[in-house]
Amino acid sequence: MLSRVRVWLNRTYAENVFFMDQLRRNPSDRAVEIHATHGDPDSPVLAAADTADLEPEGLSPAGYVEYALDQCARRGIDVFVPRLHQAAIVAHRADFAAAGTALLAPTPEAVAVFEDKATAYEAMTSVGVPVPPWRRVRTADELLAAVEELEAAGHKACFKPAAGAGGVGFRVITRAPFSITQLSGFPGPYVPLDMVLAAVREADEPVDWLVMPRLAEPEVSVDCLTGPDNRVRLAVGRTKNGRRRGFTLDERWLAPARLIAGGFGLHYLSNIQFRMFGEQPVLLDVNTRPAGGLHQLSLCGINAPWAAVQLALGEDPGEFEPPFLGQDYAVVSGPRPLRPVSLPQQRTEESGVLLPAVPAPAAEPASEVATQAGAAATATAPA
Repeated sequence: MLSRVRVWLNRTYAENVFFMDQLRRNPSDRAVEIHATHGDPDSPVLAAADTADLEPEGLSPAGYVEYALDQCARRGIDVFVPRLHQAAIVAHRADFAAAGTALLAPTPEAVAVFEDKATAYEAMTSVGVPVPPWRRVRTADELLAAVEELEAAGHKACFKPAAGAGGVGFRVITRAPFSITQLSGFPGPYVPLDMVLAAVREADEPVDWLVMPRLAEPEVSVDCLTGPDNRVRLAVGRTKNGRRRGFTLDERWLAPARLIAGGFGLHYLSNIQFRMFGEQPVLLDVNTRPAGGLHQLSLCGINAPWAAVQLALGEDPGEFEPPFLGQDYAVVSGPRPLRPVSLPQQRTEESGVLLPAVPAPAAEPASEVATQAGAAATATAPA
């Protein structure tokens, strides 16, 4: 009988409760036990885990690696899915392997390329992957010159941090002066140019932004599963056009994603995002981690988290495609249970079998349905 698999997710996104659900419901009927750590005691991933710890604050990257190695040894971790301090952790892959833990994460070289968006765009240009026109700016004068250059070419300028995840720090430049219009309705991404220039001039340190045209939808996020041999086992695009979401196997998106994932060592799970620049798909961003929306591939009959764990354990699932593409859908929010105490109750024993050799109980279907909302795109719930 196969032994249970012990998986650790560190300081990850709330959406990864679905990642955890899929591991437990794996098609191999393998027992999975999940350890989670976070800085927020009320994170839903802590409540969804079998065991949980609060992470210490203020650790340097090197200090965090020591903490992580100790967690792996004490908790008997088979597969570690790192998000926080990923670069420092993957640099010590051999140390984790010596502790019996496989890292479900890319190579150090891949993390170094893609943690800085300017470096990533330069690398993509060198291999022929289209990127939008962009300028790296650090001063108000550089920002103004970049904006004027884009506007002269007929584009609306936007900026985002050169390093960062998701849409944090993304803003769209407008020439309209600040007025009551900006105070009506919900806050938006538009910021007046004169206010941005003044803020940059008054800042204590230079900014580090990329300025580029605002790209058009659809946005396509390609989820890739790549082995340590650089062979891409799976690539499926998730489309976003306003509220409507869907899936695609169009090679306009998948071919460059495979080139990036396989050619740059994006081992295991990665997410490669594209948008439109005119009539051409161009690279938007590359995430060297599983996407928060990865679980949505379950609407196509795919359990990508489990396939990635299999790869990390040396059990190659082979190349595969979705057996079908799910219907278009919308994403709405819903409740997810939390534990009644700040830090989830957890086992204290450190030895013996922590789970029986059967799959863990599935989460309540209603919770998953409420949160995933894989409904038709006619859903009317607010975003």
